[in-house]
Amino acid sequence: MNTTRLIRRPQVEQLTGLSRSCIYARMSRNEFPKAISIGGRLVAWDEEEIQQWISERIQESKQNNEAA
Repeated sequence: MNTTRLIRRPQVEQLTGLSRSCIYARMSRNEFPKAISIGGRLVAWDEEEIQQWISERIQESKQNNEAA
């Protein structure tokens, strides 16, 4: 059974702490997971991709702190 969950932008903002404009700017630079069209002008993100992105930022931060 597929348990993929799509989340909307307010949830993405809450999870990441990023603003709407920052999310879209990072998406345009391929630095953030792409939104998925769910019909019309509605978009959402794969929650697992967002959680993975957050985990990667945490790992990078830890590595940078250890190197300093």
